Parts: sequence; structure tokens; C-alpha cells
Amino acid sequence: MRVGINMTIVLAVIAVIIAWISIDLYIGFKLHRSKIRPMEESVLRKSHVDFFPRGDKLFDHMLDKIDKAEHHIHIQFFIFRDDHIGRKFLELLKEKAVQGVDVRLMVDWGGYAISKKEKKSLKKAGVLIKKTNVPSFPLLFYSMNVRNHRKVTVIDGFHGYIGGYNVGDEYLGRDPDLGRWRDYHIYVGGEAVQDFQKQFITDWNGASGEKTGENKIESKPAGSGPVPLKVIPTDGAHVIEMVDSLLDRAKESVIIGTPYFIPGKILKNKLIRLAKNGINVKLIIPKYADHPFVKDAAFPYFPDLLKAGVTIRQFTEGFYHSKVIVIDDYLMDIGTSNFDKRSFHLNKEINCIIEDRDWVLPVKKEIEKDFYECSEEITLKYVRNRSVFERGKEMIGTALSPFM
Repeated sequence: MRVGINMTIVLAVIAVIIAWISIDLYIGFKLHRSKIRPMEESVLRKSHVDFFPRGDKLFDHMLDKIDKAEHHIHIQFFIFRDDHIGRKFLELLKEKAVQGVDVRLMVDWGGYAISKKEKKSLKKAGVLIKKTNVPSFPLLFYSMNVRNHRKVTVIDGFHGYIGGYNVGDEYLGRDPDLGRWRDYHIYVGGEAVQDFQKQFITDWNGASGEKTGENKIESKPAGSGPVPLKVIPTDGAHVIEMVDSLLDRAKESVIIGTPYFIPGKILKNKLIRLAKNGINVKLIIPKYADHPFVKDAAFPYFPDLLKAGVTIRQFTEGFYHSKVIVIDDYLMDIGTSNFDKRSFHLNKEINCIIEDRDWVLPVKKEIEKDFYECSEEITLKYVRNRSVFERGKEMIGTALSPFM
């Protein structure tokens, strides 16, 4: 009798928790949708843009610019590790703060991995540090799922960086489980950096409760550059519309690179239509997953895409974490947004739309090396021959896909 009573209590507790989570998420999503506003038109800027497909080259470039900073260093990442490369950044930030440079470091709550001892040392040196999107009541579970996925660096208002890299040793290929890390980041120098700065300040004010205005952040005159681009921040809305409008411009080819492919119905159907209309649609994803069920959630989309003529390949030389869309030879979307429902409907993201054939074409060739030389093709036969266990994982992944 006691066992039966105990089991009843356990089941009742589980039912209450499930109901709590469901109500929490329902109200959270409803509030989120009620706050969505029409997407603002981004300003076309002219800047210098450099492409970084390797973490070591990127970090060397960033550290050099940080070392030469004269007025301010604003750094925002989704993940910041307190490891070898992380400490290299932190030591330099402390040095610059002691020199009188305004140093601000902002990291999403879920990816914040700086020890209390190190945080104390940073504050003592004068580094301002904040966590973004800390979970809170009453919508605890919803707030836990809303992440600030932006990776933005602004130095003296002139040098800016965005892309897929975070700060950690794994991004230098030092994680034996993941191996070589393949990602894309860009350096921007010139007019567009003011848009990076504006978004950083907006996020900083949201995390700190301060009212830091752009007019209080002095900077060098940004100047211009040869490459036209638009900076597009999103807050769990409008990403699908943005991607859909980009795909509409394809006349010959589309390349999509993403670590997580959960496109949803609208974008899946758009890719199918493009392929059936003779557009060469190519998708590259990682062969090896860094999170459970995420890759499995992609497979239910593959049969229809493959039948329509989409070419799908999986990166085999480590982990592929890039976020990029290339349209023909002249148009590129690059930044922090993945091709998945989390980036579409939950995360805070920031991307750049670059429209310049002279810049896009050589970068496209670099991306195509990953597609043709560092990957293997996924065929319809391969998808159909997946085991019962793998198909079970697909079902779980599909059920969890709104949060992936």
C-alpha cells in the first residue's frame, strides 16, 4: 500500500512539473509574439571587410587590435571559457583597463565560464563585466531558453568583429572529441561598426540596467570602405522573412552552411522550389554533433530535399560551426544565426548582408573547398538506411526541435 501511495505522489509531482513547464513556456512564447514589431530597414554601410575561417588567425587579429586600443574595448560572446585562450584575452583586457581604456565584457548566462576568482581580478583591474539573459521568475523555463547568441566586438568605434567563433580552446581545435573547428568570422572596419556599437550598447543597457548612450562612447571617425553591407540584429523574429527574401534573389546557386539544420516548413519548401526550378542548392552540415539529438532533428527534412535535387554534404574533418548563406556569386549572409528554429524564434542574433561580387566570390571559393574537399555526400539511400535507434533519435529530436 505504501509503495502505491509513494508512486502516486511521484506521478503527481511529475504531472505538476510538466504542467508548470508547459504553462511557463506557453505564456512566455505568447508574450514574446506580442512584443514583435515590424523589422526596421537596415542602413547600407561601406566598410573594409576581412574573412576569417580559422580561429588562430582570428584571435591573433583581435588580440592585436585590443592591444592597440586607445579608448574602449567592447566584447560580447555567447561562450567565454576560462581556459588557455580565454585567459590570454582576460589578461590583456585587464592590462588595457589599468591603462585607462574603457573595457566591457558581456557573456550570455548559459556560456559564462569565468571563475569567481578571475571575475574579482577583472573587476579590480577596472574591467566591467555582465551576464546577459539570466533566467528569472516567473517565466523561469522560458527565460532559460532565450539566449543572447550574438558575438560582437567593437574597438575604439572603428574595428568590429562578428561571426560564429566564441572564445575557448575548442575553437582552436583543442577539444579531442570535436577535433578541428571550422567556423567563419568577419572583421569590419569603417561605417558599419557604428551598427555593431549600437547593438552592443543596447544589450549592455539591458543586462546592466544602465542608460549608457552612444554619445557617451567616443570613437575615432569610422571612415568608409569598398564593401557595401547591412548589419541586421534580430530578437527571435524576422529571421525567416530575411532568409526567404535572400533566397528569392537566387538565379543560379545557393550555398547554406550551418551546424544545426532545422528549417521548418516555410524554408524547407522554399529550398525545394528553388531546386526544382533549376537552382543549384547546396547544404553543408557537420558529420559529428556537439549536442544530443540536434543533428538527428535534421534528417526528417532530408528525403524531400534530396528528391528535389538539393545536394547535402556533411563535413568530416572536425566540427563545422559556420553560419553562412551564399547567393550566386555576389550576395552573402554571415553572422551568428543558425538555420534552425532556435535562431528563428528564440535567440538574439546579429548578421551581415554583404552584396559585392569582388568580395563574395573569393570567399565563396573558400567555402566550396569545405563543401567539396572536406565532406562526404548524404544520399537518399544513406538516409533510408538509418537504423531503428537512429530513427528513434530523429523522433526525439523532432519533438525537441523548437528549442534547438
